Amino acid sequence: MNKSLFTGILLSALIMLAAIVSFAWTPFDHTSLNIPNKLQAPNGTHWLGTDHFGRDMFSMIMVGARTSITVAFVAVGIGLGLGVPLGLWATARQGGWTDEIIMRGNDLIFAFPSLVIAILITAVFGPGAVNAIIAIGIFNIPVFARVTRGGALQLWTREFILAARVAGKGAIRISIEHILPNLANLLIVQATIQFSLGILAEAALSYVGLGAQPPTPSWGRMLADAQTLVSIAPHMALVPGFSIILTVLGLNLLGDGLRDLLDPKLQQVQK
Repeated sequence: MNKSLFTGILLSALIMLAAIVSFAWTPFDHTSLNIPNKLQAPNGTHWLGTDHFGRDMFSMIMVGARTSITVAFVAVGIGLGLGVPLGLWATARQGGWTDEIIMRGNDLIFAFPSLVIAILITAVFGPGAVNAIIAIGIFNIPVFARVTRGGALQLWTREFILAARVAGKGAIRISIEHILPNLANLLIVQATIQFSLGILAEAALSYVGLGAQPPTPSWGRMLADAQTLVSIAPHMALVPGFSIILTVLGLNLLGDGLRDLLDPKLQQVQK
């Protein structure tokens, strides 16, 4: 196991563990206000300090990890669930108007960043974690569609695909039985990358008030709350900021490590 993969697994596992444990236990109630103890620096009681309402920062970070991971995970699932079939369908039709419509639709979505899409959705349905999931998920669809289409186009010229066509298998059956399994490694790596981008997107949406709403903690909103108190309580910005950095770093290292591990061409170069 290379260093990038090991470090990525370690950092990602720590964040995942914090999120899972938060369902059953946190040091303090993350919704409990304790004004007399507000803006405390990290100490023996509050390991990461308290915020401007006296809430325990460590507890909020744990629950915030759960929020960010849930939003990013579901958004990536939407991208995989819709983008991969679209990419396979575009290549299975062997070009033509179907491929053209799907790709131009992807270009249209790419023209609007997830933040802009979230603003549009929020204007209609109001802010919230569900709308953030929809916005990020919609942006993930063309990403996976393009990755799937690009990988599938290369596979359609391979000998084993030609043999399957000679055996009488249809395009849809070949896509499911032969193309998709050979794209699994590529899609796993891309999903890891999009997961880290989903964490960043969720934090950005929460920062501008379009993500998870109070009292649910969110790393992005914690940064927004801290921006006017940096000189008084710098830990309020540093704690969620480093949480985002470590999570994204861990997932990116995990993606790089998986790419090196699963790509036979890279393995040959390393040897």
